[in-house]
Amino acid sequence: MEERKPILELQQLKYFQTVARLEHMTQAAKELFVAQPSLSRAIARLEEEIGVPLFDRQGRNIYLTSLGRVFLQHIERALAEIEQGQYAVADLAGIEKGLVRLSVLYTVGAQLIPELLRAFRQEHPSIQFHLFQNPAQVMLSQLEQGEIDFCISSPSPEQPDMEWIPLLTEEIFLVVPSDHRLAAQGSIDLPTVKEEDFINLKPNSGLREMTDRFCLQAGFKPKSTFEVDDLTIVRGLVAAGLGVAFIPALALRSITGVNVVPLHVTNMHCQRTIGLTQIKKRYLTGAARVFRTFVIVYFARLEQGA
Repeated sequence: MEERKPILELQQLKYFQTVARLEHMTQAAKELFVAQPSLSRAIARLEEEIGVPLFDRQGRNIYLTSLGRVFLQHIERALAEIEQGQYAVADLAGIEKGLVRLSVLYTVGAQLIPELLRAFRQEHPSIQFHLFQNPAQVMLSQLEQGEIDFCISSPSPEQPDMEWIPLLTEEIFLVVPSDHRLAAQGSIDLPTVKEEDFINLKPNSGLREMTDRFCLQAGFKPKSTFEVDDLTIVRGLVAAGLGVAFIPALALRSITGVNVVPLHVTNMHCQRTIGLTQIKKRYLTGAARVFRTFVIVYFARLEQGA
């Protein structure tokens, strides 16, 4: 006949751990909020199930036996694993009920975020989002104040408490109307357009600051005829023949069929890198961690053309 194996209860093991740590039954009973007789019976039943004495009782004093010390080592590890398992399960459960707070650049949001979030929610349909669309400095302020978990920004922030994970480097094109004198060339040197009317984003835009630097490096200050908030308006004004403009590659994906022509800028690295920014030491929820991992993988595939 097969020997019956002891069935140990989790509560018994926690009782044993506390008594072993304190080596005092009365103190252990107070800490565990149980009656001392009930605790004594539970320990005695555990010893009976194990089949060996775990404590040496000398009057009111109680001490771990050598066998008890060996057993305690295993119980400590087992209870620690159970506790970690409880945390892990709770965190995973929270992932699917969690909230991600995200802020994105004006010059990225309309072109990229809908596709990104659609792909993410196909895998995690219950995660909710609070979305913001702001200039770079406003987003970084939101991050510092704890209003958001992440922002998708460019260029990399200078604040030492922020971590910036590069996601995608994209080319910035000079866009001209389809009937422009340069439209058929495919590429240009920036000095060629120094006399043109420029349609720009407003000066608080990181992209505007970047493209102004491109022009200054080419030896001229762009003549800003229009300053607007949105790349869609920039595109429309260029299509109407009112000037030329800088538009990043991601934004060009949404202007197929519009009467504008993108030109490569030669003799200069006209590009920007978009990154995911977070506060280095701030705790992230399970949902936020899952989103961060997804974003990194998503952009890697996007840059590879997958």
